[in-house]
Amino acid sequence: MGIGLSRRSDETELMDTESVSLEDYRACLEDLARVNVLTLTHRPILAWLDRATRDMGPTDRVTVLDVGYGYGDLLRRIHQWSRRRKRNVRLIGIDLNPYSETIARAATPQEAQIDFRIGNVFQFTSDRPIDFIVCSQTAHHMTHDELVRLIRWMEHAAVRGWFIADLHRHGIPFHAFRLLSRLAGWHRFVRHDGPVSIARSFRRADWELILRDAGLDLSAVRIRWHMPFRLCVSRLK
Repeated sequence: MGIGLSRRSDETELMDTESVSLEDYRACLEDLARVNVLTLTHRPILAWLDRATRDMGPTDRVTVLDVGYGYGDLLRRIHQWSRRRKRNVRLIGIDLNPYSETIARAATPQEAQIDFRIGNVFQFTSDRPIDFIVCSQTAHHMTHDELVRLIRWMEHAAVRGWFIADLHRHGIPFHAFRLLSRLAGWHRFVRHDGPVSIARSFRRADWELILRDAGLDLSAVRIRWHMPFRLCVSRLK
């Protein structure tokens, strides 16, 4: 794989380009969920939501939208967090892949009452305001211009704030993931796409340029590195 890391790669990922069956896609998402557990992927978003909602009263309710939910594991973790913290949270997910809704619903306890939807986020509508928008491990699938549009949309649509969690483009996770994914025997999409995802991901300068092009004041946005090799962008209003 001839991928350099000095700037974002434009190599495509198999899960974005190759047609697969429902069961094959389910197997891929299940392995990605295992990767998320192993690499503490959801921890930064849960910590941010915890801080952002700490002043909620017992009768307050917030709505959280997850852009690109895939297997639905982040929304299930937010549901578990809300039960522990006694937060009244309405959870919605939007994803482009038509298989995602079927797979995520099957993996989700009915009592969680998560509203999984299929469609383009830019056509998303809700009968009530969206307080927080989160987007985890989806941004690296997008081009620069698509990310500029997404951030402008989130800035307009989120009443209280938004959080993008993604990868840090660095040689250590790039080579470590190639080795780990082979040893673990993960789905062929995961083995191929993991290093490509890292090569397509971000450094601070990438995010600063995207944010400036989206018209945001960098002093109002937080770019923070999280272990292991996550680079997250957040905004509280």
